[in-house]
Amino acid sequence: MTIEKKVNGNELTVVLTGRLDTTTAPNLDAELKKDLEGTEHLIFDFEALEYLSSAGLRVLLSAQKTMNKQGDMVIRHVNETIAEIFEVTGFSDILTIEE
Repeated sequence: MTIEKKVNGNELTVVLTGRLDTTTAPNLDAELKKDLEGTEHLIFDFEALEYLSSAGLRVLLSAQKTMNKQGDMVIRHVNETIAEIFEVTGFSDILTIEE
């Protein structure tokens, strides 16, 4: 998985490519911890994300909890496979997901 981050003022956009799974989730968690302080708007771009495991879901949930205290979090460009994972796990009710 590759992680591309773009900072624009107090907005952080994270573009993920590949698989967010047990191997790559710790990398994303570490990258987020470095950059979330002072971030008021967190945007994930999942256009090129192919797979999402429970480990990835935990990282997203942790980021959502952090952002609930300091701003907002949005996930954009979710493909059908990832959308189904969010739906089945109930994460679609917790996360803000935009097309």
